[in-house]
Amino acid sequence: MTDIFQITLMLLASVVATIFSRRIKIPAVIGQMLVGILLGPAVFGWIHNGEVISVMSEIGVILLMFLAGLESDLAILKKNFKASILVAVLGVIFPLLCFFGSAFVLGKGVSTSLFYGIVFSATSVSITVEVLQEYGVLSTRAGAIILGAAVVDDILAVFLLSIFSSVKNGGDNFLFQIILELLFFVFLFFVHKLIPKIWKTVEKIPVYAKNTTVALLICLGLSLFANAVGMSAVIGSFFAGVAISQTEVRSVIKQNTAAIAYVVFIPIFFISIALSVSFNHFIDQALLIFFFTILSVLTKIIPAYGAGKISHLTHEESLLIGAGMISRGEMALIVAQIGLTSAVITDKTYSELVIVIMLATFLAPFVIKWAIKKTNEKTYPKR
Repeated sequence: MTDIFQITLMLLASVVATIFSRRIKIPAVIGQMLVGILLGPAVFGWIHNGEVISVMSEIGVILLMFLAGLESDLAILKKNFKASILVAVLGVIFPLLCFFGSAFVLGKGVSTSLFYGIVFSATSVSITVEVLQEYGVLSTRAGAIILGAAVVDDILAVFLLSIFSSVKNGGDNFLFQIILELLFFVFLFFVHKLIPKIWKTVEKIPVYAKNTTVALLICLGLSLFANAVGMSAVIGSFFAGVAISQTEVRSVIKQNTAAIAYVVFIPIFFISIALSVSFNHFIDQALLIFFFTILSVLTKIIPAYGAGKISHLTHEESLLIGAGMISRGEMALIVAQIGLTSAVITDKTYSELVIVIMLATFLAPFVIKWAIKKTNEKTYPKR
């Protein structure tokens, strides 16, 4: 019953936090993450990230990215593919070099410094997607570029982590890993082409909510497949959503999936990612944490803004894209956890990384909201 109590408490607190957040006009996801800090080990200790909550949280981020894929306009994604690639590549190279150089100068050592760069080269699109959806700009040109760039960003971050892990372990599995990942994207290409054509056969299946049932099976199946080849599960779920968005029943699937996801799984995800926050080393490492937090924001905004301008986007759109790439969230936490378990970093370094990741994640929705406001003021100027 402990797990049920914790889940009930999380859902109740999420409702209260969402209402309060909207009253004071801040993104709802901020309120949900604050709940994770308050109810988690950092403050009251009423909620702990056990196996049940971890699984529900993982389902939450998978469904969130699936819904983002469903909302995506494939034509807009294709049209802005080059801009997305440019944003992603610069958004990985810039933080990789800056964090490696900064950590090395601070005496972290080559291996640990390189790991810092890999951690902060990742982007967590889940936080950004939630804020963009809340303010109704996910389907815009800037929203499409952010989505595309964040997915490519994750792919590049996983690729870098694969290289790093292979070199640390002797390099035996590197080539095999690259081949697996390439085959996965070939498979995704065929899935994207086939799903709309074969969907008519789903109508013949005699089960309740057949369209949503099959859609979720595809979503979870591609997520498992992505994870099996060493990629992030959210890459599989996002492309599942994009493929199914081409069917005539996308709105029904979206409505049914959203009812499941936003009532239970997504709130638990946003609360749970803040459960790892620890203030044990905050005081003695405050200046270092502050420096890395500012660096984590600038190393995403600057290259993404520059890529936007190179791609002939407006100042406001480029700013929004830069803001949308700030969040690190679960992707960076996963990479940091891998570093801890493989003894690349110490417990103290891990705590520092987690605090910086969470601070950047908390800042991201505020910066996105500010950028959206600037865009709206430009589009709809006050008379």
